[in-house]
Parts: sequence; structure tokens; C-alpha cells
Amino acid sequence: MEWLSLLLFISIIAILLLGVPVSLALAGTSLIFAVIGIFLGEFEASFLTGLPNRIYGIMTNPTLLAIPLFVFMGITLEKSKIAENLLESLSVLFSGIRGGLAIAVTLIGMLLAASTGIVGATVVTMGLLALPTMQKNNYSTELSTGIICASGTLGQIIPPSIVLVMLGDVISSSYQYTQMNLGNYSPRTVSVGDLFAGALIPGVILVLFYISYILLISYIDPKSAPKNKESDIGPDNPKKIISSLLPPLGLMVLVLGSILLGMASPTEAAGIGAFGALIISYTRKTLNKKIVLEISNSTLKITGMVFFILISASVFSLVFRGFSGDELVHNFLTGLPGDKVSAMIITMIVIFILGFILDFIEITFVVIPIVAPILLGMGFDPVWLGIMIAINLQTSFLTPPFGFALFYLRGVAPDTVKTQQIYKGIIPFVLIQIIMLVILSIYPEIITFLPDYIYSN
Repeated sequence: MEWLSLLLFISIIAILLLGVPVSLALAGTSLIFAVIGIFLGEFEASFLTGLPNRIYGIMTNPTLLAIPLFVFMGITLEKSKIAENLLESLSVLFSGIRGGLAIAVTLIGMLLAASTGIVGATVVTMGLLALPTMQKNNYSTELSTGIICASGTLGQIIPPSIVLVMLGDVISSSYQYTQMNLGNYSPRTVSVGDLFAGALIPGVILVLFYISYILLISYIDPKSAPKNKESDIGPDNPKKIISSLLPPLGLMVLVLGSILLGMASPTEAAGIGAFGALIISYTRKTLNKKIVLEISNSTLKITGMVFFILISASVFSLVFRGFSGDELVHNFLTGLPGDKVSAMIITMIVIFILGFILDFIEITFVVIPIVAPILLGMGFDPVWLGIMIAINLQTSFLTPPFGFALFYLRGVAPDTVKTQQIYKGIIPFVLIQIIMLVILSIYPEIITFLPDYIYSN
């Protein structure tokens, strides 16, 4: 019976590779296996009776309500040309130094990725906005494409991030489940705010690593990262820079600060962010009926996709557990030589490989609920585990030849940009990501310090 769960998992991966929509592949395949299991006498139909309660729990989960609000906030900032104004202003601000435009692209990518939270949207937007500008200023194609892909995936780790909202809900449920199994019937909780706080320092360090690499390359090979051609700052530019930077930056600080200071829950902060994005767009006179309809439609589509996948993942989870798949995974990981360290390394490698073929939503809702309770039961800190998984997935989405971010950029880049150049340009940033994972493995307090400090006082 346990091997049927493994066959179920492999079948879902194979069906996804055929291009079947994720939600249909998860729910449909799981139900087919459940019917076969019932017919063979290897599956208890009573497992499926828990599905209505799970769906009701998903739809009434206040934490998950933050997803459509954060999506709305990010799409509003994108559709209202605010990101475009930010790029223009920061380009002028950093025009006096070599690699200044690349630094501006990194910072804009960070802000846009954090607000949108959808890797594909950020990479495509930055590819359309920044790549032509960087080419016009004679930046090397490798550096240009590499920095756009890398900064576009920062939304995986920089809060407020939709990825961390989803991951926080899954890690929290897994942590409570683990403690209950260990006999602790008053389990300690882990919130999305904990993950936001844990991700803040590693996220800033990653951005600093990116900028340091840009400065190093501009020093070693000045031709690859020259000064911006438009280096003359006119008298009106400082005012324009301030007006472009302060509103969106202030909104980010307000949203994240209200969560970290305990003044608002992630859902409440997301509501503030969505409303604030509308206000900024309205004051910039970039908001009209057509834009509002586009924002609403995009938000509805993305939110519907996320919740459909989440419900389908619940079907998969019930059937997988009904075939004792959780016991199979537990026995495998706990039976590895080296105990918890080997289990963590194997898990990270598997998640990294799955990142080539699955989106972060599928991995978060399908894979993490299987492995997280086992790893947490071995004593790993839940916040540390969540951030390590997020950065690991970010690295996977950047790694040639299957990284999602590379495909997104390839789709909008001109024909003059070769795929080999994109691959070559991203390799240094992948190495930076791997170095970051190693550092966080050796010094986990980089992740745990801030949440411990904030929520212990």
C-alpha cells in the first residue's frame, strides 16, 4: 500500500509534464488512485470524508485571505506604471557610478518582486522595462539578463511575499501537527509574521551580494557595466526622484512594519497595502476604469488558480496519507545515515530538482506538507526551515537549463539575445544563492535572530 503512494506521486509529476493543469492533475489523479485503492481493498473510503472540512477550513482561513490582497497590491503597482517611474528615477540617482543602472534594476526588481510576489510577472515586467534600457547603455547581455532574472526572483524571499504567506500557513500547520504527535497538546504556533521577520535579513544580504557582484564586475570589466549615458541630473530631477521613490517605499515600510511590530496581522496589512496602492495610483492619475478592470481580472485569475490548487492539493494529501505515503517518506528520511543532516540535505536536493518542473505553489501545497512534519519532528526550527526552502526554490528557478525565470525572460527578450547568454549571465547569481544557503546552514541565527528578538519582547 505504501508503494501505491509513491506511484501516485510519480504519476502526478508525469501528468504535469504532459501539460495538464496542476489542479486537475492533482485532484483527478488522486481520486482515480483512491477508486483503484478502494477496489483493491487497499484504501479506506473514510479518508475522503474529511475533504469537506478541509475545503471549508481553506476558504475560511484568515491568513490565506492575504493572498488576493497582496496580489491586488502588486498588480496595481505594476499596471499603474509605478515600477517604470521607479526604474527611471533610480537610474538617474545611480548614474554617476559604474554599474549604476544594474544596481537600480536590482533594487527595482527587489521592490517589484516583493510587492507582486509572482516570479513570472516580475521577470517579464523587468525584461520589458529594463533590458532595452541596459542594452542602450551598452551593458553586456550576460550581466543584463542575469541581474533581471536574479532580482525578479527576490519576491520569493523579500517580505511582504505571497510565497512566504503560503509557506507560513503550511509550515504552521505542519509544526502544530508535529507537536501534537509528540504529545504537546498546547502547541506553539508559527505565524507568517515570523517568516517575514526571518526572511528580512537574508533577503537584504542577498541584495547586497548582488550589488557587490555588480560593483566587482564593473571594476574588473568596465565595458560590461559602464556609467549611464544620461548622467546629467537636471534641477527638476531630485524632486522627481523623491516623488517616485517615497510613496511605494513608504507603502512597503507601512505594510511590513505593521506586521513586524504586531500592529496588524498579515491579512490586515495586505488590506492596507491594496488600498495604499490604489491611492498612489489615483494620485499619479494612472488609474482609470480600464486599468481597474484589468487589475481586478488579473487578481481574480491568480487567486482562483491558487485556491483551486490548494483544494486539489488537499485531495492529494488525503489520498497520499490514506496509502500510508507519509510513513514511507518518514521511514526513508529517518533511515538515512547521518540522521537529520542527511535528511535535510536530501530533502533540499529533491525540492531543488522539483523546482525545475513545478511552480512554487505546487511545491508549497504538495511537497512541503509531506516532508515538513518529518523534518520538524527531528528538531529543526520551523522559521529556519521555511526560509531555507524559500531560498532553495529561488535558486532552483534561476538554475539552467530548466529555471522558470530563464524561460520567462527568454519569452520577452529580443532575438538578438541568445539563450546561451542568459544561461551564462545567471551562473554567478546561482553561485551567490548557493553560498547564501551554505552560510545560513552554518549560521542559522541569521534567520532566527530577528523573529526571536521581535516576538520575545
